[in-house]
Amino acid sequence: QVQLVESGGGLVQAGGSLRLPCAAFGRTFSSYAMGWFRQAPGKEREFVTFINWGGSTTYYTDSVRGRFTISRDNAKNTVYLQMNSLKPEDTAVYYCAVVREFRPATYGYECDYWGQGTQVTVSS
Repeated sequence: QVQLVESGGGLVQAGGSLRLPCAAFGRTFSSYAMGWFRQAPGKEREFVTFINWGGSTTYYTDSVRGRFTISRDNAKNTVYLQMNSLKPEDTAVYYCAVVREFRPATYGYECDYWGQGTQVTVSS
């Protein structure tokens, strides 16, 4: 089992950057695939990005590809989301999660553990 805690959210102007860390508390973090997801008010939860346990494989949803980067530091039990060139459409609560299953063709997923989320607001 693992407990996840996101941080780093806040208010940023369009075109700016934020980095979100997700700290994991558990003995087997390095064996987990991880993902970032987001949910805007009135909208469904959306897949953002995925990284496998070793960090060698990543996937991004089309709307963030080229702007966002997921990475992980297993020695620190932390996964990161670097967000550049932020747009107002990126405004959402961002969640990290342990990914049990990920389907790249459809961006479908099943997750076991979720963090509490961190608010990202991008102003125009």
